[in-house]
Amino acid sequence: MSEPAGEMTVAAAFAGMKRVVPVVFKAGCPDCRRRFELAASALRLAIGATSRTTFYSFTCPECGAAVRKPAGERIVELLTGGGVRTLRLHSTV
Repeated sequence: MSEPAGEMTVAAAFAGMKRVVPVVFKAGCPDCRRRFELAASALRLAIGATSRTTFYSFTCPECGAAVRKPAGERIVELLTGGGVRTLRLHSTV
């Protein structure tokens, strides 16, 4: 059975793909000053109504500190594109 012109099946779209490389993010801990790479699953992104309430967080794999850093538009774009779990914060006002 042939496909209609301009349409592609999922199998055809992924036929040339050999493997998917997991996304990793470089990060640093302000407490112990170590630098490391984290998988998307190790990060959380919270998007608030303002730049002051938009941040990402993770636990330092070296010292165990809870780290929270501000996330501007570009960071939000990179983290969401890389599969980081996102929480949207809603204003109660």
